[in-house]
Amino acid sequence: MSKKLVYFVLLLAFCTAWSVHAATIVWVSDNKTPTDGVPADQGWVDLLEANGYTVNLDFRNTEGRTLNDAKIEALNAADLIIISRDTNSGDYANGNAPTQWNAIETPIIMQVAHIARNNRWLWIDTDSYNDSLPLAMEAVDISHPVFNGVNLDNNNQVEVINEASSFPSITDAGNGKLIAKRADNDELWIVEWEEGQEFYAGSGQIATSRRMLFVSGTNSGIDGRYNLTPEGEKMFLNAISYMLGASKRVKAYNPEPADGSYHEDTWVNLSWTAGGLAVSHDVYLGDNLDDVNNGAEGTFQGNQANTFIVAGFPGFPYPDGLIPGTTYYWRIDEVNDAEPNSPWKGDVWSFMIPPKTAYAPDPADNGETVAVNGNLSWTPGFGAKLHTVYFGDNFDDVNNAASGLPQGTATYSPGALKMAKTYYWRVDEFDAFGTYKGDVWSFTTQGAVGSPEPAKGAMDVTQTPTLTWAPGLGASHEVYFGADAASLELKGSGNLGSESYEPGQLEWDTTYYWRVDEANNANADSPWTGPLWSFTTANFLIVDDMESYNDINEGESGSNRIYLAWLDGYDNPAINGSVVGNELPPFAEQTIVHGGLQSMPMAYNNAVGKSEATLTLTSNRDWTVNGINTLTIWFRGEAANAAEPMYVALNGGAVVTHDNPDAAQATAWTEWTIDLQAFGVNLANVNTITLGLGNRNNPVAGGAGMMYYDDIRLSAP
Repeated sequence: MSKKLVYFVLLLAFCTAWSVHAATIVWVSDNKTPTDGVPADQGWVDLLEANGYTVNLDFRNTEGRTLNDAKIEALNAADLIIISRDTNSGDYANGNAPTQWNAIETPIIMQVAHIARNNRWLWIDTDSYNDSLPLAMEAVDISHPVFNGVNLDNNNQVEVINEASSFPSITDAGNGKLIAKRADNDELWIVEWEEGQEFYAGSGQIATSRRMLFVSGTNSGIDGRYNLTPEGEKMFLNAISYMLGASKRVKAYNPEPADGSYHEDTWVNLSWTAGGLAVSHDVYLGDNLDDVNNGAEGTFQGNQANTFIVAGFPGFPYPDGLIPGTTYYWRIDEVNDAEPNSPWKGDVWSFMIPPKTAYAPDPADNGETVAVNGNLSWTPGFGAKLHTVYFGDNFDDVNNAASGLPQGTATYSPGALKMAKTYYWRVDEFDAFGTYKGDVWSFTTQGAVGSPEPAKGAMDVTQTPTLTWAPGLGASHEVYFGADAASLELKGSGNLGSESYEPGQLEWDTTYYWRVDEANNANADSPWTGPLWSFTTANFLIVDDMESYNDINEGESGSNRIYLAWLDGYDNPAINGSVVGNELPPFAEQTIVHGGLQSMPMAYNNAVGKSEATLTLTSNRDWTVNGINTLTIWFRGEAANAAEPMYVALNGGAVVTHDNPDAAQATAWTEWTIDLQAFGVNLANVNTITLGLGNRNNPVAGGAGMMYYDDIRLSAP
């Protein structure tokens, strides 16, 4: 076992009560043995034994492929069973083996996706899997005990494995609780099933006791070798403790109605699953999120032993009934006066009583590229019996319409529509007591301009944006722009192939609106008025948010590869050990990001003394505007990185070094704020910014690693 592994084992052994570790764990594997004679999965067994667990290896030599009464008795006598990746799944699915294994009363952790498939033990509804090494896991239920003490980044992500494993090719956990997923494609990573659950609809297999899929163990060479990072090791040990019952969910969970759902009635029975240490429950309920979160006066409904509470009836909270169109918030704090950490504040959950007006239109409000021959549909308002639809191509006409033919169905056929045209529609609902006027919705059909950049409704946009869009049916266009949606000004025009506009320097923290109209004299329906788009500029200055870079081939129109903007040491490796960008597209990092969709990856190798990348600024060079005084850089590294000093330089000379000499080893996104006065340069004319590792002024040979940078900004007090 590695020194790191031993260190974490000793640390966890010191911090965890040994009474927990008296448990017996059955290790199930095929015992594939490499040439050195050591079982492939021995690293896992070493981990368990080093943490005080008794490991039963009677099922290590393919003994789990067929079960008999004696084996079933032995499995049921254990405290936990772990199914190793070191298994041939087909040999565990013969005859009634899946039913026998799923009937085992002992909790099971499954490392291997193959056995969990719908042609094996029927835990997950797919027979496909893929072998890969994701850069990160993303926590879905961050309150789950499996994440206790784990360093998640700002995106709730963490690196868990360092060699490839086999993942199920599915994102749907069925009836299981999704605990964690792959950050790159949302495929299942950790899933939990409670006792008595059918694994998924139609599985026909029931979890006799708690089950957990925790994808781990190598899939290359000899299957099942140990492949956890230090953070992954914490998680695996947490999972074992949790499955043994030693680590309990202390907060309430499994709310009913589900968090964020609609509840179609004016009364409700709120229920939840109690935290493992709870004796009673403090209940908070109200129609204001902040009030419930803060426990404001009027939201506390009392302390009780039951795990349910009724609302919306006389004698209960909201005795006059819940109000349609209202969102209600609730929170359960778990209480146990014998525990020093009690009470445990719960998450704030919500449910909504549907409005009496129609809602959830399809196409969605402001939808684009809508088919010209489709139907319209919506979700009826609460209690609605009849629906009256108004439809047209003029907002005021639809909004002011007062009479129409009611219908009983929640669909409407508008007939053949024109291309590249915006339509408006409204649905009024009638519930036998009154009529409820609906909102006016809109959509634009296929053929119109689309794909605006900045995206519609985008926030924190640079004050010097370039507006782009995808052309529609037109051969020419006109661009309208301004801060008042009702009085946009014509700002420019152009022909097909020139779909961009630069509005110049914009104000901070201001919403702007724009529209692109097209024309084509060869088309009788010309001209076409485009949809209205908007964006809001940032209240800070963006140096680089890494969002503008693409993978278009060098030399082609629109190409903007990240390594051509941030110049690295690729062409001069003798004095600069940096390489910006991934080896293959996408060159900008799209999984490990702080904000937006991309970050900058930079490999460093300080065998040559330093590694740095430099961006030449083409805009936002005056760093004194609006009282700017702070430079912010978000970064993260990897635990295996060499601890090299990290620095930033302006105008090729003035250098500021990070206070933490181990900053390059940060495994979570970290904010670095720098007082601009520390640079001692002319801040009214900043030409370049350089990010680097090493001693820039006195290079000394050092180590290597990988860094990620994102959201480089300037802000005022």
